[in-house]
Amino acid sequence: MKDIVLYDKSGGGLSEKEILDAVKEFLGETEIPEKTLLIPPDFTRMHSGAGLLAQMLYSEIGGGSRVDILPALGTHEPVSDLQRELFFGKEIPKERFIEHNWRTSVVKIGEVPAEFVSEVSDGIMNESFDIEVNRNIVEGGYGLILSIGQVVPHEVIGMANYTKNILVGAGGSGIINKSHMLGALYGMERIMGRDKTPVRKVFDYAQEKFLSKLPIVYILTVTTNTEDGVRIHGLFIGNNRSVFEKAVGLAQEKNLTFIDKPFKKCVVWLDEEEFQSTWLGNKAVYRTRMAMADGGELIVLAPGVRHFGEDKENDRLIRKFGYIGRERIIELLRTNEELQKNQSVAAHLVHGSSDGRFNITYAVRHLTKDEVEGVGFKYMPFDEAVAKYNPKQLKNGWNTMCDGEEVFFIENPALGLWADKKKF
Repeated sequence: MKDIVLYDKSGGGLSEKEILDAVKEFLGETEIPEKTLLIPPDFTRMHSGAGLLAQMLYSEIGGGSRVDILPALGTHEPVSDLQRELFFGKEIPKERFIEHNWRTSVVKIGEVPAEFVSEVSDGIMNESFDIEVNRNIVEGGYGLILSIGQVVPHEVIGMANYTKNILVGAGGSGIINKSHMLGALYGMERIMGRDKTPVRKVFDYAQEKFLSKLPIVYILTVTTNTEDGVRIHGLFIGNNRSVFEKAVGLAQEKNLTFIDKPFKKCVVWLDEEEFQSTWLGNKAVYRTRMAMADGGELIVLAPGVRHFGEDKENDRLIRKFGYIGRERIIELLRTNEELQKNQSVAAHLVHGSSDGRFNITYAVRHLTKDEVEGVGFKYMPFDEAVAKYNPKQLKNGWNTMCDGEEVFFIENPALGLWADKKKF
């Protein structure tokens, strides 16, 4: 198929008409089968533009093909009715949505050998990866599978999306656990914002050997979020790596911010509809850690955060072990069976720790002081925090407070990566 690559030339984002015209062009050159599967992200990627694209694709294909939607949940909670309508609109019937379960609804389609994993990770990990995906992808009888999502800096793989949407978003516990652990062991500072990381190379192997046999086409976006809403700066459609590489180049331009001086105080806002756990909310930690000054403070304004993990078992393990730092978690992995069986949790605990380099304070409504401090964070009552650092009065970037304190404010950590150039 012919790749479709569309860049915003105005600086204000692609118009809906431009996006719809590109969708129609793609569909006009594509044989539409009896059954089509859309795999968009879930509500945690609400600024990806994927909801709009899913609506367009459903509308344009729906007349001649059955269209089902499998949100790429990964380890996240299922999409609620409210989230589904906010993200995907009200025109797609609820019964067209399929719920992914990363523990039970997958089938193995191949294996990445341990020798390859060792080679691409400089010997850091020497384990094979089972390639498991939602069984509907393989056994659902779909003649066309459209994987939709945003390319943006990511703490596990370097740049999110492309095959990650299938292998993690619609993948099984084995590959989710091992890919997260590989990323954590290799080191976030060596991964975030980059393309050809060890985890990405493993996924490239899976794409070449296994996913390429399936009728998957990737529809990728690069976006930013402004006061006027989400701006889609690029749309990339194709079934090969080159469209992803073009999206990576644009995302590095739009979503990676190099700073002149480290943050002594950084305040991050977490939208309460999007972030309801530290599992997701710790993007505030991941995406700022390369910009934080030693001894600095990160204050996370998290009105919607009410638990730690996205399911009960992950939540229990986070509460038990806490964000205790990379070296301690690696030490525990040698002997602790619970962490050995739940490597994605172990990786998350590494990612969410500052390793003692800077302080992390969570300002919350729904968790107690004991709960927050029990996992290794500092606690601040939400009302006290917003009285001092009002997100409605702060602008993205540097702010000077009434007492002369300099604060760097980030309205949405999911859309970028902030880094001291010396650490990148």
